[in-house]
Amino acid sequence: MTSVESAHFDSTERRSELRDLASAFRELRASGRGHLEVNLPDSLYPYLTLSFLGDHAVIHLFTSEDSVSLLVGDGSVSPEEQVDVPVMDELGTFTGDFVMRVDRAWDVMENFVRTGTVEGLGEWYEL
Repeated sequence: MTSVESAHFDSTERRSELRDLASAFRELRASGRGHLEVNLPDSLYPYLTLSFLGDHAVIHLFTSEDSVSLLVGDGSVSPEEQVDVPVMDELGTFTGDFVMRVDRAWDVMENFVRTGTVEGLGEWYEL
């Protein structure tokens, strides 16, 4: 997760309850940018990443070491537009096809943590 103090990605793995994750996300959101990674207890895969800058967010799904997908966006950005979001400590550029509002992205992450599945979260585009 991006550190609020340093604004750099901290790869230290932590276990937390959803309420603690939500609190950390709210702090990041107040800073205007961030990247976080979430997996389920005792399981490396699947895991999701949420990267955001301002009101724009992108979600990656990793189902194995060799498999990554992007969640199709919510239409808040036109497909021909490009949006930058922090992916770890670098800015990644994504077309509007994969961009969504930050609130939508957080709903996806919260749903994943509560249900333990990526089914029903939206349409995934495998890279």
